[in-house]
Amino acid sequence: LTNKVDRSVTGKVAKQQTCGPLQLPLNNVAIMAIDYQGVKGVATAIGHAPVAGLVNAEAGSILSVTEALTNIIWAPLTYGLKGISLSANWMWPCKNNGEDARLYKAVKAVSDFCIQLGINVPTGKDSLSMTQKYPDGDIVYSPGTVIISAAAEVDNIRQCVEPVIKPINKSKLLYIGLSKGDYTFAGSSFGQIMNNIGGITPEIEADYIVRVFETIQGLIKKNHILAGHDVSSGGLITCMLEMLFADNRTGAQILLDEYEDQDLVRLLFNENPGFIIQVENDNVIEDLLKNENISCITLGEVLLKRELIISLNDQKIEFDINELRDVWFSTSYLLDRKQSGEALALERYSTYKENSLEFEFNSNFTGKFNQFNIDPKRRNKTRVKAAIIREKGVNGDREMAYMLYLAGFDVKDVHMTDLISGRETLKNINFIVFVGGFSNSDVLGSAKGWAGAFLFNERAKKTLDDFYKREDTLSLGICNGCQLMVELDLIYPEHKAKPKMALNDSHKFESSFLGLSILDNNSVLFKSLSGTKLAAYVAHGEGKFVFPYKEGNYLIPVKYSKDTYPANPNGSMFDAAAIVSENGRHLAMMPHIERAYFPWQCAYYPEDRKNDDITPWIEAFVNAREWIKSVSSKQ
Repeated sequence: LTNKVDRSVTGKVAKQQTCGPLQLPLNNVAIMAIDYQGVKGVATAIGHAPVAGLVNAEAGSILSVTEALTNIIWAPLTYGLKGISLSANWMWPCKNNGEDARLYKAVKAVSDFCIQLGINVPTGKDSLSMTQKYPDGDIVYSPGTVIISAAAEVDNIRQCVEPVIKPINKSKLLYIGLSKGDYTFAGSSFGQIMNNIGGITPEIEADYIVRVFETIQGLIKKNHILAGHDVSSGGLITCMLEMLFADNRTGAQILLDEYEDQDLVRLLFNENPGFIIQVENDNVIEDLLKNENISCITLGEVLLKRELIISLNDQKIEFDINELRDVWFSTSYLLDRKQSGEALALERYSTYKENSLEFEFNSNFTGKFNQFNIDPKRRNKTRVKAAIIREKGVNGDREMAYMLYLAGFDVKDVHMTDLISGRETLKNINFIVFVGGFSNSDVLGSAKGWAGAFLFNERAKKTLDDFYKREDTLSLGICNGCQLMVELDLIYPEHKAKPKMALNDSHKFESSFLGLSILDNNSVLFKSLSGTKLAAYVAHGEGKFVFPYKEGNYLIPVKYSKDTYPANPNGSMFDAAAIVSENGRHLAMMPHIERAYFPWQCAYYPEDRKNDDITPWIEAFVNAREWIKSVSSKQ
């Protein structure tokens, strides 16, 4: 489901569902940046415990709040726990025997628990008619539950912790429990498969939650936690496996002897709230936790081989991580069959573990602003001019405008009404960018309505023709803008048969962060990046390049990293992600590189480049800047 909505739009998405080299949807916290220049953001997360709520209405409420907190904790919050605000969405089958009383108890439990935690619930929503009656007399009651949404300010969007174990040999895994008393199966997945929802729910104490939360926050802000994941659905075993799923390089050796409870099934499958964290210096972390009167257990260490070995006294079990990952992914495959069709759903299921993101940067890339003479805080004009061209419905203009500004352009906002009315002629502009989005809602197909605004308006058409007749101009189309450039035949006007943009092979919207290979090319923007391997977002429904001629008739500077779905998300011929004109000045591409020019924007970025200010994509726009300056100096 994460692949069918645009989760990169605005370029301010600092943390979204997918993570790790394999981009599996495991993140439990989302972060949006406040702006492009700072490191502040807003984190959101949710929590729910509907089955535990069937056992005990009050416990279901408390566990829902607790899960929201264990999900949002991985973002470094500016004001810690007290900076969080909650929203409560109640769903309850009211006006049935006993349900109104259960709802009252559940609401009061949220109120009392949040007062003890010191956080507020300023808003919410009620859906209290959750009873379905059928003509044959059957009645279905929705389980009374509350979904808790948590939101808070983040003080550094680059410090968020993900549930992906880092490939650091011999680093340690620690378990921190949040509940008191025995481990229970009430409301657990294990209980459900045994057809028993249980009778005793985990016991949660607010003051202990506060102490643990603030301590974990402090460790995150000091970069002491390499990876972290909450123990919830599926229990400890699921938590450990999920932390190993998104990277093909890691495994773990786990020893459970430190637990007081020596029942292996209870240890692995209970869903009492807690965390697993990965740390390098476990002695320092353990001492710190003990000083805060927080109990923790050293589970074991990380291995650089694909095996999970769990031992308890004389019991030893070896788990096949890759096989269990396929089991875990299989439910997604079954859903995907209904949306992408049997063939492509099976192809995704068969290849997802092979699509590990790979990066190869130019050897001279430093990741620093000064390499490209970039001043991110400049206020003076450079007199190198670029224009954003946008139409009703586009949504990629602001992130593109800032990327151009960062690369050293003076950026002008040009709407189609400016071209149609004659207010803008582009005579003083050297670089135009048609941005991504859904112009005119794409009701006529990919960018056809936008193209019509040029083709059927004399002033706009003349302005565009005059711009492309000049020898000192560059143009770029991204996503919807790429579709526009292909529709207007701006890349290969000399060809008799024209390329087209078609529906994705899946016949649905595709959204992902995927690998791209920059080939040897003549593009003004990408020539210096030849031979590199990078990654960027795609977010489109009609991104398939269809070419009437053989591959040799086209200049393809960028290809998707592999020819299988979903690495090639749309089925483009020749795995083309972009095409460029014969003179190298006009480029049309589907991936959104304007949403991946900061490392924090990238859903995955090389772990050995933590200090980069900027990603290699900025070089394309610096190349455009320098080309324009060079051409202008000769005139």
